[in-house]
Amino acid sequence: MELNHYNDPSVIDGCTVPVKVSSRSKIAPSTVSAGGVSFGPEGIVIIAGPCAVESREQLLGTAEVVKRSGGLMLRGGAFKPRTSPYKFQGLGEEGVRMLEEARKNTGLPFVTEVMDTRQVEFVAQYADMLQVGSRNMQNYPLLKEVGMQKKPVLLKRGMMATIEEFLLAAEYILNQGNDQVVLCERGIRTFETTTRNTLDLSAVPVLKNLCHLPVIVDPSHGTGHRWMVPAMAKAAVAAGADGLVMEVHYKPEEALCDGHQSIDPDELDELMSDLRKIALAIGRYIAEPRSSVL
Repeated sequence: MELNHYNDPSVIDGCTVPVKVSSRSKIAPSTVSAGGVSFGPEGIVIIAGPCAVESREQLLGTAEVVKRSGGLMLRGGAFKPRTSPYKFQGLGEEGVRMLEEARKNTGLPFVTEVMDTRQVEFVAQYADMLQVGSRNMQNYPLLKEVGMQKKPVLLKRGMMATIEEFLLAAEYILNQGNDQVVLCERGIRTFETTTRNTLDLSAVPVLKNLCHLPVIVDPSHGTGHRWMVPAMAKAAVAAGADGLVMEVHYKPEEALCDGHQSIDPDELDELMSDLRKIALAIGRYIAEPRSSVL
């Protein structure tokens, strides 16, 4: 790989990576804090919630499910990027305020996506963490804008992005002075059609070898099938992921967005039990809510 335009790149195992995210520039793995939740080399963080905020009842009900199961953070899309312009696009600012209400009710901090530079300032007033989704991984003005915020950022890998491109996208955020970045592998587009995407679990050890940033996995978008989420979630933890972000809906069959890849409350409870066992087997643990957070 060549980055002739880049100043002073580091090369690790034949892969050119930028200096600021390189593990050579910072020996110890980074810890990123979002709303009292720490992403790093110790506890494994579970983020869960609906793909989209659809209604107050749906969000608050699902948030309670996440809290009872032991999830540490709530996810939910207020601004939804959809392939078709005719599909549900989210509730916008109203959805963000519902997420704030869910946080007040449950004590769970939340992460939600920003799609446009014009949304960042508003969402940053409420959210504990800003998500840049797969479609916007190379939206450089947006990356710069979230980089200028003091909020941590969850950066998802683009569906057709290489590891190098992923790390360079993170560099845009870090280069603005925001070093609170969590990387998320969420599947890439390949020739395979039996799954929504191909979940690249090899990216977990590769990223952790190349950089100091926390790495989490999204098995929901990575597979597109509810029945596959538990298996890939467990595999991600075994591969060394620092966390998971999963879609959970209290009534998946009624979901307006991605119900086919959303697990239900019973499935979440069972999965959390299995994840604790796997984490213990590899010398880690599933991070639990602190009393001060709840």
